[in-house]
Amino acid sequence: MTTNGDKYCYLSEFKWLQKFGPSYSVKAENITALKSPSEFYRTLLDRCRTAKHRIVIASLYLGIGNLEQELVNTIKDAMDNRRKLSVRVLLDANRGSRGKVSSRTMLMPILNPSFDCRVYLYHTPKLRGLLRWLLPERYNELIGIQHMKLYMFDDSIIICGANLSQDYFTNRQDRYILIEDCKPLVDFYIGLVELLGRMSFQLTNKNTLTLDPTWKHHPYKSPYQTYASEARKQLIQYYNTHIKHPTSEKDTDTIVYPLIEFPPFDIHHDSQTTNLLMCNAEPGSTMHMATGYFNIPDIYTNTMFQKSMANFKILFSHPMANSFQQAKGPAGFIPTAYSYLTNTFFGEIEKLKLHERISCFEYQRTGWTFHSKGLWYTPNNYELPVLTAVGSSNYGARSLNCDLESQLIIVTNNKKLQQNFHTEKSDIFKSTSLYIPEGEFKAPLWVRFVLRMFKNYF
Repeated sequence: MTTNGDKYCYLSEFKWLQKFGPSYSVKAENITALKSPSEFYRTLLDRCRTAKHRIVIASLYLGIGNLEQELVNTIKDAMDNRRKLSVRVLLDANRGSRGKVSSRTMLMPILNPSFDCRVYLYHTPKLRGLLRWLLPERYNELIGIQHMKLYMFDDSIIICGANLSQDYFTNRQDRYILIEDCKPLVDFYIGLVELLGRMSFQLTNKNTLTLDPTWKHHPYKSPYQTYASEARKQLIQYYNTHIKHPTSEKDTDTIVYPLIEFPPFDIHHDSQTTNLLMCNAEPGSTMHMATGYFNIPDIYTNTMFQKSMANFKILFSHPMANSFQQAKGPAGFIPTAYSYLTNTFFGEIEKLKLHERISCFEYQRTGWTFHSKGLWYTPNNYELPVLTAVGSSNYGARSLNCDLESQLIIVTNNKKLQQNFHTEKSDIFKSTSLYIPEGEFKAPLWVRFVLRMFKNYF
């Protein structure tokens, strides 16, 4: 461990992250962990009201309830009052088009031609041909979605795992990190959204979809390799341009690293970095890891079991806190599938006699569902996290094989910020209990068959 005077210099310790993503210096006092869904919602409204130049949103979808309508109305009022305000929204095309009343219809009021507003709808290039025709509306999202959750206002950003719908504003446990006054980081993410938007459909004020005239490849009518290779080329070029300007740790105590995981375009910076964080963790250190949907892929489990010397405390949803618990049809069995996966994972821990180093926890809180994801890294013989990762990735097979994800790694030497991350982690773990299965979990045969065949889509 490198030292800076009489304290550890963690920025130097994690300098290798600059090989995998851009890096930006941030003042520790400008980073805040929001505490609740209601605070997240209030902050969204407040930031929309006060934004002077730009509002940029990337999410899976926008809900259709009263709270969502208030959010749209707030954005519209801001655009009415400040005609130079620029608004960009990136959603998933399939999820955003579901139902007669949808994200698309909700956004019609801000697509007034007199406003500087664009709504992008990303359509995965993997959903095409007969598959696109056969899969029902609710299940076509299995193939791949736009899953990033980025909410930007002028030079500030909220990065989190939360979508824009009522449960995420009221009783769905998530994480939300607000970073203020960091123009370079926000510029990077806005540029990324604009680039993805150019490759996506654009929504018109007549609720139809068009393509950017400068982008010549249709998401599902052009050959997959043609679309994907051109997208990869431009995304890598954009990303590498920002990596070329690393941040020095001399004049700052906190550095952030935005990472992306875009499987349709064979871009895996986030999973490669996450795996290296596990591999490089010093013996005796502790990594708290949370996922809303437990389906940890082999690349991570192999590292946890065979390569890493760190302690792992893994948090996932109790079946009753899974958002699919009340789902109708086959989707109602999704909590059963995740229970089977967690039981299998725990069985491997017991088989390999790793229970002293790896422990599992279930989140359960009356009336709440669980959607938190991310990790907190605490070095050996230290009491506070010096690194946290927050964003859209569930560390599951879907994140590595299907969806567009982004995660932000924050490394800090600042004791107060470390304490804030410790408090955030402790608050989430308050509603958990140690996972100890009662005997072997018996999942229906058809559920096990589906998992065997389609595990990468969970």
